[in-house]
Amino acid sequence: MKTYSPKASEIQRDWFVVDAAGMTLGRMATEVARVLRGKHKPTFAPHMDTGDHVIVINADKVVLTSNKADRKMVHRHSGYPGGLRSETYAEKMNRKPADAVRQSIVGMLPKNRLGRQQATKLKVYAGESHPHSAQKPQPLEIAGARRES
Repeated sequence: MKTYSPKASEIQRDWFVVDAAGMTLGRMATEVARVLRGKHKPTFAPHMDTGDHVIVINADKVVLTSNKADRKMVHRHSGYPGGLRSETYAEKMNRKPADAVRQSIVGMLPKNRLGRQQATKLKVYAGESHPHSAQKPQPLEIAGARRES
């Protein structure tokens, strides 16, 4: 038996839309990262980008469990001495909710050229509308990510 390796011309990319309203951030992010990598397909190869495009809407309505919104910190560094800027997830969600969700998902992708290529297939929007209706995205159901209350 020979090992199957997908060719770039054989890769079929679909479009999915995820409504993040009321979803737990981490549980949603792991499933979206899995689809971006292509691990949901039988033709997955760790050295190739076989994943699909994902559109996340309602990023401003995502929830964090417990009191993580007030305790967890988001850091960024300018590269200069004393250039560390820190804020809580609650502050980040108030300021730029789409960036907070995008950062959580991209952090679960590989840290190399392949991960950066896979991250370009992610589109995150804070509101309901998105400009990708021409691609006819299908809804992506994420089991266990809905909040009970």
